[in-house]
Amino acid sequence: MNVQVIERDGQAEYAVLPWTEYLELLRAAGREPGSARKDLSQPQAAPFAVDRLRELREARQLSVEQLARAVGISPHYLTMIESGERQPDQAIQHALARVFAGQPG
Repeated sequence: MNVQVIERDGQAEYAVLPWTEYLELLRAAGREPGSARKDLSQPQAAPFAVDRLRELREARQLSVEQLARAVGISPHYLTMIESGERQPDQAIQHALARVFAGQPG
């Protein structure tokens, strides 16, 4: 298996592998490979107002880096979500909702 490990502060943070190997892992886990790729042309309903994400983050005094790390995405990708360039998938939406639900405020 050809896996690239990306580290931050000496700790493994991401594993990147070729798409064909990812599909093989899905099959081995008994999951349908077609379910790995969703139709992203239709925006999904967010569990909270994604268009207010920057405002929510700043109200909690979280930096882009802090929120991105808590959610498990790159700061650059979070910035693209905040600016409306990208629509977060359902997993990211749920992770964002968990972060904000767990924060006082």
